[in-house]
This record gives sequence, structure tokens and C-alpha cells, in this order.
Amino acid sequence: MRHWFEGRTLVIATKHQKESVLAPLFENELGVKCFVPDQLDTDSLGTFTGEVERESDPLETARRKCQLALDHTGADLVLSSEGSFGPHPQMVFAHADDELLLFRDTRNHIEVFTRCLSTETNFNAREIFTRAELMEFATAAGFPEHALIIKPAKNQFEGMVKGIHSWTALLEIFENMKARQASVYVETDMRAMYNPMRMACIEKTARRLLDKIKSCCPICEFPGFGMTALREGLPCELCQTPTRSPKSYIYECVHCEHVKEDVYPQGKKFESPMYCDNCNP
Repeated sequence: MRHWFEGRTLVIATKHQKESVLAPLFENELGVKCFVPDQLDTDSLGTFTGEVERESDPLETARRKCQLALDHTGADLVLSSEGSFGPHPQMVFAHADDELLLFRDTRNHIEVFTRCLSTETNFNAREIFTRAELMEFATAAGFPEHALIIKPAKNQFEGMVKGIHSWTALLEIFENMKARQASVYVETDMRAMYNPMRMACIEKTARRLLDKIKSCCPICEFPGFGMTALREGLPCELCQTPTRSPKSYIYECVHCEHVKEDVYPQGKKFESPMYCDNCNP
């Protein structure tokens, strides 16, 4: 597999220091040499704080980041990352970090991506009225290891201060802003270089992506032979009713379109009645 990429240059489309975890992994696993282009403005495609709205879904945004880097550098091997934060789709009251990594090789017409959904995130925001509330919020967010953002109001970006990572600066900025109004709006800074929890999730996603890149099609040996879908329907061991648990995983080659179905991928042929909508509605 390494012969596809070894000795080539991989451009990492980031301005938030994601190369600190991505470059060592990709250089070691694929034999590439990584670099980050100067003055690549990925924030033009959207910011977490909302002053630039993301217009596309995460995958399309990652593709646009890749294209920005390719146009900027003339490279033909590129890696981009896109993160999303919000309520977990299944776990009530839990926040989630949804990281997507996209790898493109325009020379060989290869595109491979993967995602990782994690509850290991400090993503949060709150209107703050007092110094005590601010300190409580900051401590819960893992400050100062994890940086914070302060702005006058939720949707007011003039006067916003990002990347705050010291108690002295945090309290001074809060007092100065609070002197002019009743409250301020505080957010966790979700940019990768200011958020170690997010950086850890990006690293985990990168390892998954590398596993997928290194998985070659059994027919044509093209890289990126990975799971594209799952089929639900693992039967309940008590009533035999199909459940929402996966019965099989579907793997597909992006090159020759070979499809493989892996039945009972979790090593079990029946699901516990606990997860059956019929037995446990």
C-alpha cells in the first residue's frame, strides 16, 4: 500500500495547528512528507464562533478546504479536517464532537474520509452575570488548558476576544466588558490548538482514516476499501423480532465498486431483549 504515497508531499489544509497530531501519524504510516501552507484561510469557509457561517455540510466543507489547499500550493495530495459540535444524536443532554477527516490524492483519483463521534468534549456556552459564574464555567470547561472566548452577547462579534488561556486575562477582559453592560457571553474555544480534548478526537479520527486508507480492495488492490453502510436487523434472542442493532456491515471499493457484506460483525447472532423495541418498548 505504501507505494501509492511513499516519498510524496502531503499538504495539510489547516490554520489551527492540527498538523501537530496529523503529520507524525501520516508520515510514519504512509511515508509522506507533510507541510502546512502559509496564509491558507480555512476560516473563510466557516468559524465556530459564528461570524462566518458554514454554508455546506461537513464533508463538502472538507472538500472545499482540500481544494483551497490544492489551488494554493499546486500539490496533488491533501488532508483536511472539519469538526461539528452540538447535541449528541442519541444521548439526551450530552454534547458531542463530530470530527471528519478527508484524504485526497488527485494524481490517482483517490478520496477517503471517515468520521468519529465523541462525547469527550467540553463544548459549552453561557450568558454570564457575575465573576463567580465565570469562574464556575471556566473550571468546568478545563480552563486554562482549554481556552475560552468572551463576547458582549451571543450574536455580537464586535469586541469578541478569542483564545483566552490565563486567569489574569480572563478576569480582566470580563471586568472591562462587564463594566459596560449587565452580562457577557462566554464560550469554549473549539479551535484545535486551544482545545486539547478536540485535538485528541482529531488524532483518534486520523488513526481510523489511516486504517481505512491502508485497507485495500481484495479485487483491484485500490486503497480505501472501507465500510460504507450498515444494515440493521439483528434479531432479538427472546422474540426474534429484528432490532435496530447492526446485522451486517457493507464494504465497498471506490474504484472497481466491489461490494462485500460482513454478516454478524460484532460476533453475535442475536441481540439482548434490552435493545428490542418489541420486548422493551
